[in-house]
Amino acid sequence: MSYSKDNRKQVILSDAGLFYAAAIWGSTFFIVKDALSDVDPVIMVGYRFLLAGGIMLLFLLATGRKLLPGIGRAFFLSLILFALYIPQTVGLRFTTASNSGFITGLFVFFTPLLMRWVFRHKPTPMEWLGSLISLGGLWVLTGGLRELNFGDALTLVAALTYALHVLYSDKYMKAGIDPYVISCQQFLFVGLLSVLTGWIFDLPFTVGSTKVGWVIVFLALGPTLSAFVIQMLAQRITTPVKVTLIFAMEPVFAALFAWTLGGEIFETQRALGGLLIVMALIISGLQTPSFWGRLRGNQ
Repeated sequence: MSYSKDNRKQVILSDAGLFYAAAIWGSTFFIVKDALSDVDPVIMVGYRFLLAGGIMLLFLLATGRKLLPGIGRAFFLSLILFALYIPQTVGLRFTTASNSGFITGLFVFFTPLLMRWVFRHKPTPMEWLGSLISLGGLWVLTGGLRELNFGDALTLVAALTYALHVLYSDKYMKAGIDPYVISCQQFLFVGLLSVLTGWIFDLPFTVGSTKVGWVIVFLALGPTLSAFVIQMLAQRITTPVKVTLIFAMEPVFAALFAWTLGGEIFETQRALGGLLIVMALIISGLQTPSFWGRLRGNQ
């Protein structure tokens, strides 16, 4: 596919934004796990999304945007997002960080499957190959599955809903929905659903320390507000498979942060896994070899 100069610039900016989202999500993995000792996971999700939604709401009011267009689609997206964050965050209480990272990363494989079976869109052979190589890279990077438990089952739900969120976001963004409005709407819906869940199940709404309070503020501003808005903007021009392959860089960035800021020892095996994920991203963007078309034509 050839792009004009302006389109190439848009693609570069969208890819850079998605890499930023993957990086900031990767930086939060162990922060969230540590914070769960001082705040209930469902309530943490509620607070971070309500804060992000409130800030977005102020932005929409300041810019004169209408608040209700596409609210039905936003509510549907928020149900998917709620079914992503609650199982993933609760699951971290019962499983290891490496298991959670790998299982969540299964969305790179679920995405082309759902594209084919639910959305009737056929990923290219190179996108399939990229997804499989990325899956292998995730296995090498995280160490794969060591033992299965309740937390792993919850995280598997998160991986499936992760893929669904990317695909439906792609559908709505390419239909022309305002990315800022739908982001605000789904943030508020997820926050309200989480708080309602907390009230129904009589969960503690307290935050145990000032440090965790600042963690929630950071999660609202960075991984929630900025990252999801950038994802929505990027999905207006980027394919869903490419989005998931870039997002598969999340554990790569998590490892990089651990080696640099976290002071962990460099591990060759994890570096190799990261290299495979980068290779998968490059391969997915290549043109399908001509022999593949001839092979399918002979079937």
